Amino acid sequence: MTHLLWLYCFVFLLPTESCRMLCQVANKSKEKISARPHGVCDGVCVDNSHCSQPCPPDTQGNTGFLCRQKKWHKITETCRTLNAFNIFETNSYSVQPFGGNTIVKEYARKSETITDMLMQKCPEDLSCVLRNIRQSPRIPGNIAVIVQLLHNISTVLLTGVDEAKMQSYSIMANHILNSKSISNWTFIPERNSSCVLLHSVNSFARKLFINKYPIDISDVFIHTTGTTISRDNAGKNFTFSMRINDMGSEVTGRVLIGRDELQKVPAPSQAISIAFPTLGAILEASLLENVTVNGLVLSVILPKELKRISLIFEKISKSEERRTQCVGWHSLESRWDQQACQIIQENSQQAVCKCRPSKLFTSFSILMSPHNLESPILIHITYIGLGISICSLILCLIIEALVWGQVTKTEISYLRHVCITNIAATLLMADVWFIVASYLSGPVTHHNGCVAATFFVHFFYLSVFFWMLAKALLILYGILIVFHTLPKSVLVAALFSVGYGCPLLIAAVTVAATEPSKGYLRPEACWLNWDMTKALLAFVVPALAIVVVNLVTVTLVIVKTQRATVGSSMFQEVRAIVRISKNIAILTPLLGLTWGFGIATVIDDSNLAFHIIFSLLNAFQGFFILVFGTILDPKIREALKSRVTSAKWVSRISENLPTDFSCHPTKGPS
Repeated sequence: MTHLLWLYCFVFLLPTESCRMLCQVANKSKEKISARPHGVCDGVCVDNSHCSQPCPPDTQGNTGFLCRQKKWHKITETCRTLNAFNIFETNSYSVQPFGGNTIVKEYARKSETITDMLMQKCPEDLSCVLRNIRQSPRIPGNIAVIVQLLHNISTVLLTGVDEAKMQSYSIMANHILNSKSISNWTFIPERNSSCVLLHSVNSFARKLFINKYPIDISDVFIHTTGTTISRDNAGKNFTFSMRINDMGSEVTGRVLIGRDELQKVPAPSQAISIAFPTLGAILEASLLENVTVNGLVLSVILPKELKRISLIFEKISKSEERRTQCVGWHSLESRWDQQACQIIQENSQQAVCKCRPSKLFTSFSILMSPHNLESPILIHITYIGLGISICSLILCLIIEALVWGQVTKTEISYLRHVCITNIAATLLMADVWFIVASYLSGPVTHHNGCVAATFFVHFFYLSVFFWMLAKALLILYGILIVFHTLPKSVLVAALFSVGYGCPLLIAAVTVAATEPSKGYLRPEACWLNWDMTKALLAFVVPALAIVVVNLVTVTLVIVKTQRATVGSSMFQEVRAIVRISKNIAILTPLLGLTWGFGIATVIDDSNLAFHIIFSLLNAFQGFFILVFGTILDPKIREALKSRVTSAKWVSRISENLPTDFSCHPTKGPS
């Protein structure tokens, strides 16, 4: 009996004591782990060095840090509480044998295992994970697990998606789309997680079957509606009104399908639209893009026959000074693309877009320019300067017409005034078409008129540059005497070929190459496109090349003038310096060197000072041509003075002549 008692104590009491001791050790160990500060890296912080720390207790994963400016900054985090055993509502997987941690980690690494278990436990409505997902913290690791789960569900379920499954799917997505989770998306190591989420939701919704009645599944951060459309419908629209966050007011978005488009549908089909109020900010945060989504993100799943839809976006930030761009999400390149949409109308409250849905473009929104360049100062400088420039150019042409016969007696002077006259004429036409293009770039964009205005602005501004190039070649001709054997008619023909032929060729090729694909114009203005086709290079490259040639010309003029002053007295050197200054002052506006300041606006697009300098120099270029090219020319002044003197002399002669030429009868002899 005694032996049995000892055996009982040995078998039962000893393990109990051992378990108690093991628990105490584990608790102490846990206390030690808890006492270690999280979010702080050990060791010295050296710039660009990395550090990894374990997550807090009761979570799996780690946190990555990067040292910048002698401080540790968190860059990644995989901390998670969800895994294959605690994501389900049942407790059948909650108790694990020894070594269970290894199994949990294995399942956590393979999220598709959760999907397989989900399909076994609740395949009819996917609801057996909803409670624990809703209760889970929205930390980066959990967000990544849910994104992977949603992706796998959309891949596994090929058909049979009904309203119940879509409801559960939306609840899962809604949890991680919460506005409070936006900052945590930044720390997910997989930067494309937000893109995967958008693609997964769209893919799952594409498999949704709408039976007889419309579907309307509304959550706070995702709203799905679906209906049946046919050619008998007068038109269809989906209207959404959602909050961006808990504190903000509601923002609306509408999808409009016109009656003409519905006529293309051969048989009754499904139309589904999904609205996301926070996904734009999440895409921006996770992809670290320098774009600001300024409206709801609207996804549309439509029959392939429908090629055009209208979307109305209420602006989140209702700023009148920020440019708006209508964009579509490129599903292959994971970026916003202007090629899918064009802006039709805009005001401070909303923007109307015309978009082309396709397999590549399913989701659409509006972007707000990060820089505020529509400054009232710039607008006033531009239009006041253009007004003065146009008046100056007209006066310049009038003066040239008045003195033409007196100032074009020699071949070189004739050719020089041909250049000046054509520079003034082309710049005048360019300024006029610029005003027309600005008018057509208003709230309502007239596409065909915009194309025509852009073509003429492009052509005439290029003509200004090429006539400036012709002017530079003439200066080189005067200095180097290279073309002295060429007759005057050949030189004139060459000048007109350079001044008008080259610009016409470049402008025509540009519009022919880019307009068929709708890549000629900018979405927000009547000017050459940059983002899609880089059509702007057809203006920038020739212009900058000509500026370089003209800089070389100015350098040669300075060298030539300096050589003429070698060995002269101080007075003559001072006069030479003045002459050099005059040459530069005349050549700079005439040869378009001021356009070189445009490089600064390209390098730093957000700097208002660069834009103001560029606008001042170029808007007043017509005034500069009048002053430096005409009024300060001594020969033109002398010709004008001679013409005025001649006019006064004619006036005096006319005054001295008798004014009464009537015949009086004479009296004969009486």
